[in-house]
Amino acid sequence: MIRFLHVSVILLALLACNLVHAESITAIPGDSIYQLDIPLLDQDGVKVDLPSLRGKPRIISMFYASCPYMCPLIIDTARMTERKLDDAQLAGLSVLMVSMDAKRDDPAALKALAGQRKIDTKKWTLARTDASNVRKLAAVLGIQYRELDDGEFSHTSVLILLDADGRIVARTETMGKTDPEFVDAVRRVLDDSGA
Repeated sequence: MIRFLHVSVILLALLACNLVHAESITAIPGDSIYQLDIPLLDQDGVKVDLPSLRGKPRIISMFYASCPYMCPLIIDTARMTERKLDDAQLAGLSVLMVSMDAKRDDPAALKALAGQRKIDTKKWTLARTDASNVRKLAAVLGIQYRELDDGEFSHTSVLILLDADGRIVARTETMGKTDPEFVDAVRRVLDDSGA
């Protein structure tokens, strides 16, 4: 009986250690953008929980679908960055583009843009959220924006690199060409994550 009790105590202690270890593995770091409780809706009308994106490095930016100038350049610059990666690295990277235009950018508008720009929505997610969550996300990402009288937006044009846990690793405001330092940061994060 004493031996059984002794073994039971050891098993319970091991189980407790494993639960604490598992919790520490799954806990989202305090400096992760995945701490934000921001519901997204993607170009297919599918709900995306921001923390569910954890596990894979990604490039994130903010844009709006009807933008005539800088947003197409943001998309092109992200694509140029992708072209600097080898196939294995490219397979380990995702892109998330969140609209700042909560009024007009519904899933249909995002899907239309994906079609027009030939965006691979298996690797890229175009998403929307409400205006208050746009403000929260923009603040955390350090993106400034302002709606103009004509409905267009003045905004920061930036690509931000997140590690697999959603921590900001690098950013670039170089648009229209690749930023070698940003590309190197992307490669390092992908290599570190085993991509």
